[in-house]
Order: sequence, then structure tokens, then C-alpha cells
Amino acid sequence: MAILSSPLDRKAAPKRTARGTRSSLIADALAHPRASFFLVLVPTVLLLSLGMMMVLSASSVLGSVRFGDAYYFVKRQVFFLAVGGAAAFVLARCNVRALKILGWVLVVVALALQILTFTPLGWGEAKGNRNWVQFGTSFFRIQPSELAKLAIIVWGADLFARKQKLLEQPKHLLVPFVPVSLLLISLVVLQHDLGTGMIMGAIVVAMLWYVGASWRMLASIGAVVGAGVVLLVLTSINRMDRILGFFNADHDTMGVNLQPLRGVFALASGGWWGLGLGASRQKWGSLAEAHTDYVLAIVGEELGLIGTLVVLSLFLVLAYAGFRIALRSDIGFCRYLAAGVTVWLMIQALVNIMVVLKMIPVLGVTLPLLSYGGSGLMANLAAIGMLLACAKLEPEARRLAERKKRAGGTAVTVVESRRG
Repeated sequence: MAILSSPLDRKAAPKRTARGTRSSLIADALAHPRASFFLVLVPTVLLLSLGMMMVLSASSVLGSVRFGDAYYFVKRQVFFLAVGGAAAFVLARCNVRALKILGWVLVVVALALQILTFTPLGWGEAKGNRNWVQFGTSFFRIQPSELAKLAIIVWGADLFARKQKLLEQPKHLLVPFVPVSLLLISLVVLQHDLGTGMIMGAIVVAMLWYVGASWRMLASIGAVVGAGVVLLVLTSINRMDRILGFFNADHDTMGVNLQPLRGVFALASGGWWGLGLGASRQKWGSLAEAHTDYVLAIVGEELGLIGTLVVLSLFLVLAYAGFRIALRSDIGFCRYLAAGVTVWLMIQALVNIMVVLKMIPVLGVTLPLLSYGGSGLMANLAAIGMLLACAKLEPEARRLAERKKRAGGTAVTVVESRRG
């Protein structure tokens, strides 16, 4: 007996087919050998483009008042972007051996620059932070801690790859990775930059966890680090003020609580679609760090909740891409490097977002790829370049490149034989 379909079934069938087609297209795209490469590249370019627009908008008033040039900060950001972009392009084409050598170079350079912050070349702010090295003009002002983050990751990835079969032994797992990392972190803390030191500590713990450190070991390290952070907070009036301001919104509303309150107000005033690009009110002096630590607040004010969610979505895609590379790679160095870079970018982004949302006390941490800052932007782009290099070294991506190379060589041979 024939089975008759109802008109409702016939109408629903094309919808199921279309949905299945879309799912199939997404699955096919993700299965492409170069998918990881573009999953890193596309959100990075979009975040950089949006960041450039927001730095221009957020810094225009400050640039006009302080330097007589509304484009002062964005012109510097373009310079940093060009240098960082060139570094990313070169690093994306490097092989594993070159990246491993670079890791050791970075550790030595980062350590030397950290030490220079305590010499006359060191430069700091009125708040007591002395975490820059300036060679002549401000264009050549470097924040060594940003380079130190990348150095810990690349150098650590090489160490763990070399000791891959010995990592079950605590002495090989911890030495020399932890002592050298603690030295770099200690120098940052001595520069009175506890926020950056905490980010570096989180990177170290995350990498140890990824290579197989036990929970007992991680808990012990966490307890020691936590006790150190508490001690550093209790012995600093400025840090204690930030803690008190976080727990009491009425405490020092024109001082330590000014930025957190103005940041939340900027996000709230943006509504769904924002006030419009360039229409921020808080950048007119109310939000002092609008183009650096609180650039996300300006995004929320000018582009609304939709713009903020777009930024968060781009970071989530970048996180997926980074961990995808770490899981798919058959090269130990690339696995550890991809995991470390992804953890760094995501932890720092999460901390910045939570500060802007007033979920944690102010730590003075910028938003990767969006905030103004030369050293941070160039270090972020160098890390992205290395992540792209690891994406190109995935097994399927390597096989695709080899097939194209053989096909290209065959084509050239055929043409030459015909000409002969």
C-alpha cells in the first residue's frame, strides 16, 4: 500500500533539507585542511579593525587636549600595527626550529629589558609603576612584561616538547620552567605591576596543567601564589583602595571608584545599538583610560550591546581556533605553543572584560588586539603569527601543502618538456 504524505510534511521537508545543507556547509568548511588558519586570521583582522576605530574614537579628545592632535594616539597605533603585522607575517612563515630558537632569544631579551627598568632607562607613571624602558623618544618606549609573557610561552613550549617523555617526574616538569618564569614575574611585581604579574602567573599554571601537572601540585602552587598576592595587596595602600572601592561603590567616587563606575555607566547608556560611532560622552574626560583599559566600555557606549557581543563572539572564535590547533597538531611544540598563546589571550581578555563589568577589582590590564598600546599590540600580533604557523603545520594542512607543491612541480616539468 502506498504511503501518502500530507501537505504539512511536504512543506516541512525543504526546511529540513535547507537546515541540513547549512550544517553540511559548516561541517565541510571546518573540515578543510586550512580551516584553523582562517579561524585565527579572520577574527584577528576584525578585532584589529574594530580596535583601530575605537582607539581613534576613544582617544581623540585626550589627544586634542594633551597634544593638540586628535589623531595622536591612532597614528602611533597604526605604526605599532604595521610593525606587529610585519612580525606576524614573518613568524607565520617560520618553521618549528626557528620558533624554538626564537623562544630562547626572547627569554634572554625579556630578562635583560626587565632589568633595565630599574636603571635610568626605566620609565614609570605617577602611580608608582615603573614598567617601561625608554630609548630616547616615547616612540621607542617598550613594556618588557608584554615580551616576557610571550617568552614564557614559546620557551616553555620548547622545554616541554624536549622533555615530553620525562614530564611525569616533578623535577623535569618544574625545572627550569618554574624558576625562570618566577624570576620574570618577580621583576614585574617589583615594578609595581601586580595585574600583569597575575596574568603571567596564570599562564604558567595553565601551561603546567596542559602538560599534565597533578591537581595537588597546581593547588600547592596556587596556595603559595595566592598568599603572595594577599601579602602584596595588604602592604599597598593603592591596592587596598581598589579592593575597598570594589566592595563599596560609595567609596571615593571621584577617585579610585571613578573609572569603574563610569565604565559601567558607559556600557549601560549604550543600550542595544549604542549612541553611534564617535558619539561617546564618557571619553570627554570622565573615563581617563578610555582608549586602553576601558576601550570595551566605549564599544558598549557607541555600538551598544550588539557591538559588545560581536567583540565577545570574535574572542570566542579565536579561542576555539587556538585550542583546535593545540588538539589537532601532532607536533609537541606546536601543541604547547598554541595552548599557551590561546590561554594568554583569553585570560587577559576575560580579566579586562570582568574589570569593565565591575565583576573584579581594577587590575590595569588591557584588552588584547583592541586596546591602545604599542608593546601589547606587537606582542599580541607576534603570538598570532606563531599561532598561524602552527595552524599551517597541522597534519592535514601539511599534506595539502605537499600535494600542491608536487602538483606545481609536475606542472612546471610538463611545461618545460613541451618547450624543449
